[in-house]
Amino acid sequence: MKRYLDPKNDLPFKRVFGEHPKLLISFLNALMPFEKGQYITSLEYLPTEQVPENPAKKNSIVDVRCKDNYNRQFIVEMQMYWSKSFSNRMVFNASKAYVRQLEKNENYDLLQTVYGLGILNDVFENKTQKYYHHFKTINCENNNEIVDGLEYVIIELPKFVPVNLTEKRMAVLWLRFLKEIEDEKYIIPAAELMENEYIRQAIELCEEGAFTEAERHAYDKYWDVVRVERTIIRDGIQKGIDEGRKEGIDIGRKEGIEKEKENTVIKSYKNGASLEFISSITDLSIEKITSILQRNKLM
Repeated sequence: MKRYLDPKNDLPFKRVFGEHPKLLISFLNALMPFEKGQYITSLEYLPTEQVPENPAKKNSIVDVRCKDNYNRQFIVEMQMYWSKSFSNRMVFNASKAYVRQLEKNENYDLLQTVYGLGILNDVFENKTQKYYHHFKTINCENNNEIVDGLEYVIIELPKFVPVNLTEKRMAVLWLRFLKEIEDEKYIIPAAELMENEYIRQAIELCEEGAFTEAERHAYDKYWDVVRVERTIIRDGIQKGIDEGRKEGIDIGRKEGIEKEKENTVIKSYKNGASLEFISSITDLSIEKITSILQRNKLM
């Protein structure tokens, strides 16, 4: 029985969507909120260097960037966990791509919409069971008045439950592909997934045998770092807050937070995170982080 690598991982995700434009076209047409007649028919991959390098060395984020036959740009991110900086980063990346469309003295009429698509393997909105979130710039007093230019879609993958909706069939199939193809055991993909030409090709690209030993090592390393990052972000700073509360006084709380932040700095640095990433999860300055690392003889 064949084993398939999880497509949410950096390596297979980029193999599927970063190297096969027909699959990316199908994926975007299925998931993006296009008006009738605005579907993508061709696209061109763009370099991702305009998108800031992930501080954790791209271990928790996967991105693919392209533009289509309408010159609309798309930044696709596969995010493994929720953090408050995720939406900020989506806005930053899309805004930067929007601004860079024009050379000096070019007309603003040339600007085309930039879309940010974030597939989130986590939950950020607990007040609703909706997994699909579409954001635009709107008039707060009249939602029908929209400022064009930037749009964002965030999909909470854990909330997604397959349904038989004919008009959204490809969206359902692509999300099932991302959610159901995992590497925890040897599996046979669901028949309805293998029956679709695009999904079948994507699944075959994720077959373990299609990757070299070095690539499989990088695949496993990715998950190791993701687990560390998730633990640091969700448990580290909160532990410091809880310890401070147990002291019952402000000074105890402050000391608890500061101590746990220091532990977070040390753990993150030892696991390969950059100073910028550490700063983003601890709210400490680069100078303060450097001082902590030097004091602990890590720099």
